[in-house]
Order: sequence, then C-alpha cells, then structure tokens
Amino acid sequence: QVQPVESGGGLVQAGSSLRLSCAASGRSFRNYVMSWFRQAPGKEREFVAAISWSGGGTFYADSVKGRFTISRDNAKNTVYLQMNSLKPEDTAVYYCAARRRAMTTNWGDYDYWGQGTQVTVSS
Repeated sequence: QVQPVESGGGLVQAGSSLRLSCAASGRSFRNYVMSWFRQAPGKEREFVAAISWSGGGTFYADSVKGRFTISRDNAKNTVYLQMNSLKPEDTAVYYCAARRRAMTTNWGDYDYWGQGTQVTVSS
C-alpha cells in the first residue's frame, strides 16, 4: 500500500509557475503508476498527468500538454507536477493517485488517493 500526501498548492497569478509534490509512504512506491487529477468546483474530477513506475513513460491531458511536467524520484517516494504558464482555468483541487497496473486516465481505476491541495490562479 501507499498513502499519498500532496503539498505545494497556493494562490498565484496567471502566467506563473507552481510545483506540486506528492510524498507517498510505503516501501513499494516504485511499483506504482502515479497520476495527478484535479477537480474544480461544480465539475467532475479530471485527469491531468500520469507517470509509469520507472518514470520512463508519461502521459498528459491535452489541456496541460506543453505546460505541465510530471516526474518522480523513487528514492524519495515522491512524484512532482511542475506547472508553468498557469491559467485561471487551472484553478482546482489537485489530487495525487496511485495504482499498480498500467497508466489510465480514469480516476475510478486508482486505488490510493491523497487529500488534495488547492491551486488558485487569478487573472
């Protein structure tokens, strides 16, 4: 099992950058696909980015491609989401999630979730 804990959210202006971190407890962290999802008020939870267990494979939602970068450090049991050129529409609670099988964009396929961190982008 892994227990993700997100950090790094905050209030920033449009065009700014922010880096989210997700520290996961558990010795088997390197066996898990890790992903970021987000949920804005009144909207469904949506996929943002995923990274394979080794870090060699990544996948992004079209809305963030070219602006966000997901990475992981298995020695630190941590996954990151570097967010550049932030837009007001990026405002949401960002969640870190883990699963042991292949990458997927469906939030229902993930077994372990963090509590979320708020990102607010002002115009």
